[in-house]
Amino acid sequence: MTVGYDEVEVGTELPAQSFPVTRATLVRYAGASGDFNPIHWNEKFAVEVGLPDVIAHGMFTMAEAIRVVTDWVGDPAAVVEYGVRFTRPVPVPNDGVGAVIEVSAKVAKKLDDHKVQVDLLATTGGQKVLGMSRAIVRLA
Repeated sequence: MTVGYDEVEVGTELPAQSFPVTRATLVRYAGASGDFNPIHWNEKFAVEVGLPDVIAHGMFTMAEAIRVVTDWVGDPAAVVEYGVRFTRPVPVPNDGVGAVIEVSAKVAKKLDDHKVQVDLLATTGGQKVLGMSRAIVRLA
């Protein structure tokens, strides 16, 4: 699917998605990224340093969020800029269920050169986890 610049308007909503996160997800991400910080897998350590539980990697959360945009546009290379602020961790309990990252997004601005600004909202448990989350996407 290719999204055309002329097909979107400011306010166009992208299909929202939910991304489950379990402890197993975090172990796989740690292996892929090389980030074995114990706050992402050792509950005792995470609590000792003041966290509520083991937390998802920030870059994992950021990567899951941008999937809403790349799935919508159909081409990950169409994302020319992407940035977030990490505002709150995503606790991942060891309860067989884990956590869910909910992501919605909408076109906030139409820019020159067939580009649009997409603002994203990522939450878990009703709490916003990424701030200033936006992507610049070049459309067809």
